Amino acid sequence: MDENQLVKMFKALGNPNRFRLFDEIRKAGSSSIEEGHCCFLNTIIDQLNIGAPTVSHHLKELVNAGLVETEKEGKFLQCRLNQKNIESLREFVRSLEE
Repeated sequence: MDENQLVKMFKALGNPNRFRLFDEIRKAGSSSIEEGHCCFLNTIIDQLNIGAPTVSHHLKELVNAGLVETEKEGKFLQCRLNQKNIESLREFVRSLEE
C-alpha cells in the first residue's frame, strides 16, 4: 500500500466521530458472522449520539479513505470493513515494532 493511502486512512480515523463510527462497524461486523461480517447503518445510528446526516458524512469519509465498504440492500445500507486495506494498516502498525 502506498504512503498516500495510509495517510488518508489515518486522517479519516483522526476525527473522533469517524473513529467511533468505524469502531461500531468493526464491532458489529465481528459479532454478526451469519450476515457476512456486516452491519446495517440504521443500527449504528441508533447507538451513536449524532444525527443521521452527520453519520452519513462520516461514513462517506471512511469509504473514501478505503476503510469501509457499503452495499445497499433495499432501503438499508450494509457496512463492512475493507479487509484488504485493514490488513495493510495492520502490517504498517506491526512494522513500527521492528
